[in-house]
Amino acid sequence: QVQLVESGGELVQAGGSLRLSCVASGRTFSSYAMGWFRQAPGKEREFVADIRWSSLNTYYADSVKGRFTISRDNAKKTVYLQMNKLKPEDTAVYYCAARDRPVAPYVAEGYDYWGQGTQVTVSS
Repeated sequence: QVQLVESGGELVQAGGSLRLSCVASGRTFSSYAMGWFRQAPGKEREFVADIRWSSLNTYYADSVKGRFTISRDNAKKTVYLQMNKLKPEDTAVYYCAARDRPVAPYVAEGYDYWGQGTQVTVSS
């Protein structure tokens, strides 16, 4: 079993930056990849970014490409999401997720473990 805990969500003004963290734990942790999803009120869950744990290959949603950067610290079993040039439409609860299979990174159903989420609010 894997536990994921997100942190770093805050209120920030448009154009600002924020870094989210996701710490993974568990005796059998060995995910193929980890990623970030977000969900705004009244909207469906949306893929944000994904990183392969070993190769460090990354994949981004078009809406955040060039603004967000996903990275990881292997020793700390932590994944980060650096968010720059934030927009009001980035406002959502951000969820960390892990998957053990080489499926499409943008499909939520392909992920096996989820954190509880951290709120990001971007004011205009």
